[in-house]
Amino acid sequence: MKIDIGIDKKQREKIADGLSHLLADSYTLYLKTHNFHWNVTGPMFTTLHLLFEQHYLELATAVDVIAERIRALGIVAPGSYKQFQQLTSIEEETGTPAAEEMIRQLIIGQETVVRTARSVFPDVDKAHDEPTADLLTQRMQIHEKNAWMLRSLIER
Repeated sequence: MKIDIGIDKKQREKIADGLSHLLADSYTLYLKTHNFHWNVTGPMFTTLHLLFEQHYLELATAVDVIAERIRALGIVAPGSYKQFQQLTSIEEETGTPAAEEMIRQLIIGQETVVRTARSVFPDVDKAHDEPTADLLTQRMQIHEKNAWMLRSLIER
């Protein structure tokens, strides 16, 4: 069935491509944050364990919202590790770094998600796609705040 929401197919495809990168970055950050939640040690264990849990739970909801927006645009959302690996800008961590390095990596991840979300805005603005603009604004606000909170833990 034809989709007639006031955004032509080429625009929807371009927006969905940007959202697919955002989805991949968000899912990769979710996985990294969950990994660090499980494996953090040291004097800040309780603080970081709980903070990382808050962050990965919020990301679990976010990936669903992003994927559903892609689907609302009439495009199939990526959903495999292989697809996410090809689309993400966030480096995976296979080791178990020290707590401070975990924080540093998560700051980079949070800021990467912000930049990815911001990069989709020109296409969204051009298409007058307010629902996607709202989603992107909310994602950037959350990730900028998370990055600030994480930076506050290691600034001297």
